[in-house]
Amino acid sequence: MKIFSNTSQQLLEQSLNAASLRQKTISQNIANVDTPNYKAKKTVFKHQLNRAIDDQRLTAYRTDSRHIPFGGTQSISPSVVVDRTKTMFNHNGNNVDIEHEMSEMAKNQIYYNAMIERLNGRFNSLKTVIGGGK
Repeated sequence: MKIFSNTSQQLLEQSLNAASLRQKTISQNIANVDTPNYKAKKTVFKHQLNRAIDDQRLTAYRTDSRHIPFGGTQSISPSVVVDRTKTMFNHNGNNVDIEHEMSEMAKNQIYYNAMIERLNGRFNSLKTVIGGGK
């Protein structure tokens, strides 16, 4: 039995890693708010998490190695940082909106705290089981 390497544990770890990367990206955007020609970046993760969860729902048993695999145990690819387009540029070519960045930072902090709570809940459950329910 895999206690620490099961799928939900891995998803929680990947979620925390993505939230950490998103925090770095937002901090970098805020730090470069006055840098001429700086293009704001964003971390793309949620669609990858949703895809990974969907892949797990579509697991199939292959009777031959030549069959096309789908779903199952694919690892979650890391988060991706991309330039944010379709935003308004300032007179210096910079497209960082400080209010947007601050709201994204607050949302990311809430998301991170929720993932930490889930992880703590899992560890508390393990602690209870190991302690025999005491």
